[in-house]
Amino acid sequence: MKIWPGSPYPLGATYDGGGTNFALFTEVAERVELCLFDADGRETRVDLPEREALVWHGYLPRVVPGQRYGYRVHGRHDPGAGLRCNPNKLLLDPYAKAIDGTFEWNEALFGYRFGDPDSVNDLDSAPYTPRSVVINPFFDWANDQPLRIPFHQTVIYETHVKGMTVNHPRIPEDVRGTYSGLAHPVMIDYLKRVGVTAVELMPVHQFVHDGGLLDKGLTNYWGYNTIGFFAPHNAYSSFAGEGGQVQEFKAMVKALHRAGIEVILDVVYNHTAEGNHLGPTMSFKGIDNPAYYRLVDEDKRFYYDTTGTGNSFNVRHHESLRLIMDSLRYWVLEMHVDGFRFDLAASLAREFHEVDRLAAFFDLVNQDPVVSQVKLIAEPWDVGDGGYQVGGFPPLWTEWNGKYRDTVRDFWRGERGMLGEFASRFAGSSDLYEIDGRRPIASINFITAHDGFTLHDLVSYNEKHNDANGEGNRDGESHNRSWNTGVEGPTDDPEVQALRERRKRSLLTTLLLSQGVPMLAHGDELGRTQRGNNNVYCQDNELSWVDWDEARDYDSLTHYVGRLTKLRADHPLFRRRRFFDGRPAGPAGLPDIGWLRNDGQPMRGEDWTSAATIAVFLSGYGIHERDALGEEILDNSFLLMFNPTPEMVTFTVPAAEYGALWEVVADSADPLLATPARLNGSTKPNGGVEVEGHSVVVLRCLIG
Repeated sequence: MKIWPGSPYPLGATYDGGGTNFALFTEVAERVELCLFDADGRETRVDLPEREALVWHGYLPRVVPGQRYGYRVHGRHDPGAGLRCNPNKLLLDPYAKAIDGTFEWNEALFGYRFGDPDSVNDLDSAPYTPRSVVINPFFDWANDQPLRIPFHQTVIYETHVKGMTVNHPRIPEDVRGTYSGLAHPVMIDYLKRVGVTAVELMPVHQFVHDGGLLDKGLTNYWGYNTIGFFAPHNAYSSFAGEGGQVQEFKAMVKALHRAGIEVILDVVYNHTAEGNHLGPTMSFKGIDNPAYYRLVDEDKRFYYDTTGTGNSFNVRHHESLRLIMDSLRYWVLEMHVDGFRFDLAASLAREFHEVDRLAAFFDLVNQDPVVSQVKLIAEPWDVGDGGYQVGGFPPLWTEWNGKYRDTVRDFWRGERGMLGEFASRFAGSSDLYEIDGRRPIASINFITAHDGFTLHDLVSYNEKHNDANGEGNRDGESHNRSWNTGVEGPTDDPEVQALRERRKRSLLTTLLLSQGVPMLAHGDELGRTQRGNNNVYCQDNELSWVDWDEARDYDSLTHYVGRLTKLRADHPLFRRRRFFDGRPAGPAGLPDIGWLRNDGQPMRGEDWTSAATIAVFLSGYGIHERDALGEEILDNSFLLMFNPTPEMVTFTVPAAEYGALWEVVADSADPLLATPARLNGSTKPNGGVEVEGHSVVVLRCLIG
């Protein structure tokens, strides 16, 4: 087979209409073989003829989309020096845009023979390794454009491509659990009914199911085990055979955009599926191990691990950084996604040992004209020393606010002494973000996420119940800040059931009306339960999937969430772009925010530690912002009355200067506002509002 010199750029396999250019970075290789596979799996090897700027490259005419390929890298095998070249291992292209097949766990995948870690394994891994695929880069995007929904107008819905739709009775069976399933009109209509403006997809980069999990009949359901940073995971495609997953993913994005919904990807650049020194050789390890991985300086056989997975990606090396940035740009420019949530993002800031907000990764993102313009969300921690960095990321970034989650959970389970912390989190966490010029949108507020209890389980279990994971219930977080409402797990007691629903509504009301950016975990508005399992990373079954049949029992909760998201969308007061500053505003000269006791009087020093309940006044005159046309933004004023205690508490509406007439617009104890008092619809100054235990009432000022 005749091969032309080709070009060292772009990396990967690039089809141009007449043939395909192949380019692979490796500084340590002495020779690189391109391996082509036909439909029957027969292999043809071709040496890449050129090496330029540490990139081996060549061009093959008449190689078209659908061609399956891999690499064999010849070079020095010296683990003590960090070098693990072994041409017996077929390697995936780090820049593969699609991957066909799965890994079949076999000793041939490893660089050593079992029982002898210092040996060299000459077994051929090709029969057990998936293939990289040349893709068709062309797609009719029509008039699709980035939605660029401002963060302060965003409501994020964290979801799993398969788990969200695999059980949906109104989605055709052949596309359930796929990209097409998520883009089905039934699903899009549902997301719009809930009030979602962005879906945050759990990992869709091609990932690997760990051999140990497969041996136990489990899988890596969550997908935090990446092997292909450019390739949509093929198992989520209804027609993945020859790279069709790329077209299907693009069609999904196009459909969601048409409905006004952005797509954010949960990305895992902190590690790969190749594990530690005893892990398999699938791609990076055999191509250029010291370039792609952090190695222990004292003995380069071993991997520096701040991720808990066995390895950490080497963000100190230019080539690893280039791969991350190329991947991010590809997903924005070619796949049209709208942003990224970075798993264990603190690892990406470790150029040396400490987390450094001035790390090269942040500099590259900040100056990149493409990546800097999309939504950037950090999971601001890893498992290394000093890895908890909530509030520590630089401007331009937003963060999963773990302190918001913990504080709101504690407040609503009745922990005392929480009022000051709760007030700060509700108001946007200025103590975390204002010091470096960030705004309330820096806080991604959440109460539940994929990792931990669902909302239903948060109010139904005191303890985790992870026995199905096969780890003796040792995995998962043990301190969940949950309260089972008096009974552990399912119950037929109607009073307990009613209180659990009330508590869920109180948590959701707090979340959706706090300053910052709210994030819902999929199915929380549907009563989804994992039966007390707070770590379903390995459960690809009914335990983790959304049960759409059972969801019918929680339609009132879904409706309540839709009302709250609409309230948030209709009132800029709940989505301010700046922090509260206490400045007086309006005819009465009241501050933009005021914290009140249940007698309607302002909170004083000792009240913050002794009181059990709290109310907050939000002034519609105190937004101090202008709209896109330069007009001053005004809104209704609001009162929110929070009662986390078990007893009913009567709150006094404050004096007339706060507002002359109020109406109840949300009550977590009365979600339909069905009682006569609610239908009456108004409350006057100094009047009493009865707030049930474990509930919150929201009042809107009609005259003030």
